Amino acid sequence: MRQHQFGRTSFTVGEIGFGGWQIGGAWGTVSEADGRAALEAALDAGVTFIDTADAYGDGRSEKIISSVLKGRGGERPMVATKAGRRLDPHKADGYTRANLEAFVDRSLSNLGVESLDLLQLHCPPTEVLYRPEVFGALDDLRRAGKIRNYGVSVEKVEEALKAIEYPDVVSVQIIYNIFRQRPADLFFKEAKRKDVAVIVRVPLASGLLSGRITRDTTFANDDHRQFNRHGEAFDVGETFAGVPLEVGLQAVEEVRKLVPEGASMAAFALRWILMNDAVTVVIPGARNAEQARANAAAADLAPLSDAVMTATREIYARLIAPHVHQRW
Repeated sequence: MRQHQFGRTSFTVGEIGFGGWQIGGAWGTVSEADGRAALEAALDAGVTFIDTADAYGDGRSEKIISSVLKGRGGERPMVATKAGRRLDPHKADGYTRANLEAFVDRSLSNLGVESLDLLQLHCPPTEVLYRPEVFGALDDLRRAGKIRNYGVSVEKVEEALKAIEYPDVVSVQIIYNIFRQRPADLFFKEAKRKDVAVIVRVPLASGLLSGRITRDTTFANDDHRQFNRHGEAFDVGETFAGVPLEVGLQAVEEVRKLVPEGASMAAFALRWILMNDAVTVVIPGARNAEQARANAAAADLAPLSDAVMTATREIYARLIAPHVHQRW
């Protein structure tokens, strides 16, 4: 697995990381045993970057990660967490110095560490990015030693561009995949220019790009692919990358024709993301050890040809872009 410098920080991370949302909740039932096994398998496969959030299972994901790492010992991977989504209501005025410090203190306890490697604002309302005092509070938390670095997880390209105007934002987490290509138009170029790490989430469009979802697939009531299909609980762009399911399934069949023999569609979709050198790390989730191993193995897939990359852009432009390109 290729290693990348994580922006302007002292960390070096493998290009495929581990997303901790699935082992927290909102993906149907994932037992703690399966969650632990998934993380163990990812680490055994060489993963050195873990992403989680205080809102994933109300701390469950953070606690599982803490327990697994404590049990393994040895050199720790970089662990990033996020804060803000536990606000109720989730509004800009809740991003106060006191609330941020309380969130950080809770994550420190959940993760069992004295300082967070990376704290990310968790898809805050756009207005938060226009409040320098929020970033001043993050500076204070860093000076106090509670966080080592901070970044922002965003929904929209415009939010990403605004976030990196703050000189001490070291990373941006954003959705980028075959069905969400807009970040590559401008944001990635600016991130590279400013040496900002790019964390790519939702790489498989909530499983659409695994090629395993069909029109007959059913989802549990506690799976966001059921309860957030139209953005009822949070931004609809987090579910199937915002693509209407029927449209996505049509596009998947066209993408399937481009997958090299012997490779899975999921591995192909992850390799597609890694073709852009602005990407620091991609963070697929996993419900079990098998999925975690398969995700990590995508790093071994050969680079995709220019013809294949052109074909994916054509599929996106024709079928997907009308639904997502100007929304995010």
